[in-house]
Amino acid sequence: MPMTLRLMTVHAHPDDESNKGAATLAGYAAEGVDVLVVTCTGGERGDVLNPAMDRPGVREGLAAIRRAEMDAARTILGVQQRFLGFVDSGLPAPGEALPDDCFALTPLAEASGRLVAAMREFRPHVVVTYDETGGYPHPDHVRTHEVTVAAFDAAGDGDRFPEAGEPWQPLKLYYHGALSKAWFQALHDGMTARSLESPMADVLKEFPADVPAPEFTTRVPCSEHFATRDKALLAHETQVDPNSGFMLHDRDVERDVWPTEDYFLAKAIVPVALPEDDLFAGIR
Repeated sequence: MPMTLRLMTVHAHPDDESNKGAATLAGYAAEGVDVLVVTCTGGERGDVLNPAMDRPGVREGLAAIRRAEMDAARTILGVQQRFLGFVDSGLPAPGEALPDDCFALTPLAEASGRLVAAMREFRPHVVVTYDETGGYPHPDHVRTHEVTVAAFDAAGDGDRFPEAGEPWQPLKLYYHGALSKAWFQALHDGMTARSLESPMADVLKEFPADVPAPEFTTRVPCSEHFATRDKALLAHETQVDPNSGFMLHDRDVERDVWPTEDYFLAKAIVPVALPEDDLFAGIR
């Protein structure tokens, strides 16, 4: 009887799972892989980014609303989800201190120990998170990277966090390659070549000219699940304006010019042959 493959992806806030690798998650879930999204914080200090949702009572009830949005999104993706229970750090202005109770200031041992317990309970073969930049410089994203790497290294060591359950060693650790300048450029070029207006032009202006080309080891074909990704993203109503940003590019062009979601293999306990098109290569 073939083993059930298990994938854990670790994110900072509700909605991160739907804008980074969501089509991959939906594809593996449809295939029968057990997928668990771990969300480190509740997104309590986030902004309301959809003008249609910026109405009385929303900001006051944001913590509960974001949990409900997360539940709707994970149902659409067909995955499991759990919160680690840390508090959103917000995005302080330059020179502004982080809140005392926030995730970014939680001691690494405390935070990683909680994730080790989740890993030992779920027993993933593959773990996915952000690289050391966090994908963008939000303190919770950077901390998520640090916590996930520490937990990946500790989960299989029975001498570490013995209270967190029986040891389990995940076999591969990946970093997301989502929303790179190369991706935006490919979509922009694809739309302009088809005489379509490109909403990516303004986004590309925000990138420095000398951004290095992304390093991808693994490109997962998942274009048939882009529609599911979009539905999951729109379920995060307080965070996603359906009339701006990521929602505006032509999906047919995206399927033509960039039909994958992309990753960098950071650690592997099994032999690998790069490049890959499957996060479970070497494990199946």
